[in-house]
Amino acid sequence: MNIKVIKKDKYILSTVIISVAVAVLIHFPESVSLFDGFESHTLFPGMKFMDVANEIMFTFLSLLLLFVINTRLFHFNQASIKITATKIILSFVITWILSNLLGQVFVFLHKTFDIPAIDAMVHHYLHPLRDFIMACLVTSSCYIIYLIRRQQQVLIENEQLQAENIRNQYEVLKNQLNPHMLFNSLNTLRSLVRENQDKAQDYIQELSRVLRYTLQSNEFQSVSLREEMEFVSAYIFLLKMRFENNLQFDIQIDKSFEDYHLPQMAVQVLVENAVKHNEISNRKPLTIHIMTDTRGSLCVSNDIQPKWTATPGTGIGLVNLTVRYRLLFKQDIQITENKEFTVCIPLIKEAQSKE
Repeated sequence: MNIKVIKKDKYILSTVIISVAVAVLIHFPESVSLFDGFESHTLFPGMKFMDVANEIMFTFLSLLLLFVINTRLFHFNQASIKITATKIILSFVITWILSNLLGQVFVFLHKTFDIPAIDAMVHHYLHPLRDFIMACLVTSSCYIIYLIRRQQQVLIENEQLQAENIRNQYEVLKNQLNPHMLFNSLNTLRSLVRENQDKAQDYIQELSRVLRYTLQSNEFQSVSLREEMEFVSAYIFLLKMRFENNLQFDIQIDKSFEDYHLPQMAVQVLVENAVKHNEISNRKPLTIHIMTDTRGSLCVSNDIQPKWTATPGTGIGLVNLTVRYRLLFKQDIQITENKEFTVCIPLIKEAQSKE
């Protein structure tokens, strides 16, 4: 059997280790007697080192064979198969019988081909007890390994289900954002087509960048701050086409955080939230500040300028972003409201974002 295969398959490795340990322990009295002159002459007269070594080796090979037979017959190495009490009892009986037969085979080889073995009477008396012990150990070891593998399989399946559930929840949350943003963008585009077709073409080009970003798949459901800000720049272009000079942006991003991660479209949600809930006009222009702080967070803030006519919310925005942060990173966003409305979202190191 290939050593690499043994190392790779933990079931095979476990059976080999158990076989070695049991083979040595079963013949422990004989091994000890080799170094005790009195016992070697009284209990095991005429016993030599090769006799004990051959006994241990044959017991080891017998145990391996018993493990193989049990695995083939009852599939203890397959956690997906149910092992009943009947199978365990049957395994024990078959193993006990085979262990006895293998012992007789070794005696036959010893007498016929003069293979070194222990001839002491006390050793032969111990054979039935050793056969029983070997049967117990093989069957119980197989079943214990089966239970461990089954538990590991259940844990893996639960983790996979949880991960899949998180991905599904995240996709549902993310997909809720696209129609809302698209609706606003198409309304602006409709106005531009009537007023200025050149601007409308530029608007369509940036809108295509935004839509491409929102539809792209991401294995870890997060993006780097650099990627997010490239998208936000296109989204800001769309907003400035809509509000012109009445909407300004103050962006201060520390380059040391550009490789940190955050949920896709997180900054867009915060910018859209500021635009949605504040008056933006010639009388009250709005400035949105986007900056990183020393704590490793990205903060989006703006003066509070309530609209004359309040627009009822859709329940997506900040609640959506809060849930996504908890699902992906098990962290919370921070919201403060005084003269300014500020939302700070944690930036996650790349290694943590992939866990």
